[in-house]
Amino acid sequence: MPLPRSVSMTSLSGLLPAWEEDPLPVEELLLFEVAWEVTNKVGGIYTVIQTKAKVTVDEWGENYFMMGPYFEHNFKTQVEACEPPNQAIRKAMDALLHNGCQVYFGRWLIEGSPYVILFDIGSAAWNLDRWKGDLWQTCSIGLPYHDREANDALILGSLIAWFFKELTDQLGDKPNVIGHFHEWQAGPGLILSRSRKIPLATVFTTHATLLGRYLCAGNADFYNNLDKFDIDREAGDRQIYHRYCLERAAVHCAHVFTTVSQITAVEANHMLHRKPDVVTPNGLNIKKFSAMHEFQNLHSTNKVHIQEFVRGHFYGHLDFNLEKTLFFFIAGRYEFSNKGADLFIESLSRLNYLLRVRNDVTVVVFFIMPAKTNNFNVESLKGQAVRKQLWDTAHTVKEKFGKKLYDALLKGEIPDMNSILDRDDFTIMKRAIYATQRHSLPPVTTHNMLDDSADPILSNIRRISLFNSRNDRVKVDLFCPPQVLCSPWTMKTLFVLFCLTPAECTVMGIPSVTTNLSGFGCFMEEHVSDPAAYGIYIVDRRFRSAEESCNQLTQFMFTFCQQSRRQRIIQRNRTERLSDLLDWRYLGTFYMHARHLALSRAFPDKFKMEQGFRYPRPYSVPPSPSASLHSTPHHSDVEDDDDDDDGEPYNEEEEAERDRLNIKAPFVLGAVPEDDEWCPGGSPPRSGPGHH
Repeated sequence: MPLPRSVSMTSLSGLLPAWEEDPLPVEELLLFEVAWEVTNKVGGIYTVIQTKAKVTVDEWGENYFMMGPYFEHNFKTQVEACEPPNQAIRKAMDALLHNGCQVYFGRWLIEGSPYVILFDIGSAAWNLDRWKGDLWQTCSIGLPYHDREANDALILGSLIAWFFKELTDQLGDKPNVIGHFHEWQAGPGLILSRSRKIPLATVFTTHATLLGRYLCAGNADFYNNLDKFDIDREAGDRQIYHRYCLERAAVHCAHVFTTVSQITAVEANHMLHRKPDVVTPNGLNIKKFSAMHEFQNLHSTNKVHIQEFVRGHFYGHLDFNLEKTLFFFIAGRYEFSNKGADLFIESLSRLNYLLRVRNDVTVVVFFIMPAKTNNFNVESLKGQAVRKQLWDTAHTVKEKFGKKLYDALLKGEIPDMNSILDRDDFTIMKRAIYATQRHSLPPVTTHNMLDDSADPILSNIRRISLFNSRNDRVKVDLFCPPQVLCSPWTMKTLFVLFCLTPAECTVMGIPSVTTNLSGFGCFMEEHVSDPAAYGIYIVDRRFRSAEESCNQLTQFMFTFCQQSRRQRIIQRNRTERLSDLLDWRYLGTFYMHARHLALSRAFPDKFKMEQGFRYPRPYSVPPSPSASLHSTPHHSDVEDDDDDDDGEPYNEEEEAERDRLNIKAPFVLGAVPEDDEWCPGGSPPRSGPGHH
């Protein structure tokens, strides 16, 4: 059944401007998107290509195909096998099949149901030595035998280049083909396609440079020393020089080079020696979160779950008011410095002091990070058991009390409250109270750590003495799995710090802290006049010292703690309004521009672009949040706060209209670069060892 296609990119809810570039004649084109993570979940790129598929299918319909490696389990569970709709693709696949290389075709069972072409690396592994020779002759890049990932990437790339050669021979001049390659694992396919002069418009996207990932993981002051690194030596020291060469060669061979953020563009310019042509930010399918009333229900339900967990974990020391308790989260891979855990922990120490002397708010901090553990610790399990026992006791006494009260009222009597409960009831309640006595502090971790003494987070918790004592206003719970908290990021009142997916937090109306070294932070700084007023707190880690950044983060958290519930509700409503900025229907237009640019360079006689193309520049006005922080929002009954009765009448429609103007900050796609050394459609510049 043919897929529906729509190339109309209209503004979303009146918030965003329409895309003014002429749509591509997709009926005369075929688009292939190549990534190692097509149907193969390894990291974040899987989420990017999976969520982007829907908007791409809407634009390209039956002319869009995704390509990646074949893994039997993934194919059986995620792909519905079918026949290719295009006979040229069928013949190109048959050419590989007749030479003993297995190729599979089907629909990926995700939103949009895109076609996928998967190549069995194992079936073609016997060609590896020959293809290594081809790579060396092409660009002087040699691959060591022990690097299986690089060898697999070469096999996949060789199969893809072979496929494109067969396909373009079948198609001739029409339709033209676009190949979009993600990350260095897909690079060999691009390099070989260009070196063999296959008529193909190519786009290469890096989500983060390979060497940059290694340097950041090694605690290097990366962004402040970009121009000081000896790149070849650094890559060689880490035994990834051949991978770095593949990535760099792919970057320079591509007609169009893109990155996913402005900060990655700066990184790529230094690491790979090419300035990106287009920045293609990552987005989400916002419609999954579009039911407004569901937010309130999720908030109420999950708030109860988290509070119950906290009651059990801190039993015996529950001397703080849960109604005046905020929940902070840090979530992501366990990279102590790379994910900001070091800065966060130091800021918590300072926040704890400020709250003890100036505020009665309590903050419970959850570290949701995968660490090496062997099981739940006994104290954590005991706490939940004690909480359950107290609940059962209270429920039992309540049933007896309710029955006696009911019988008395039926008789027209007001019962004596001193006699309505008998001695056994008091005995049961006293036993339950004694069971809550605790002679130790609540644990700071829910699990038994395999290497407790060497764990960097635990070591720093000990250093700042944050042990969940009674006088601490900041309580910590480390390595808590998200399932224990019933998916806490669906709650709208949580304040998520350095979250693995800050875009999802924004869509759910959850305020978050990020940095100007992240793509999300740079994107928000560019598009929103006053991000902090919209619940996007951006810590400056690029132009400030570590001490200054720590103080800034502390101030962000303390300011958030000082807000009333009403103010937080207004802020999260604003946060939620930013979601249209993160919709693929909007951000997908950057990919459209990149493809158009690639076609104009690969086939200049057929596709032209005006020099100096610019995205429509909307107006921007000074931010409005400061004028409405104390206003009263329309919210659900569960969020009523009797203490906050000094607000002004709140009109959410007027507030939203003001925010539409504020969110529409200007940005530019940029002019088509003028480079005398680049000849569209000509031979690719050579890249490899000794070629800079």
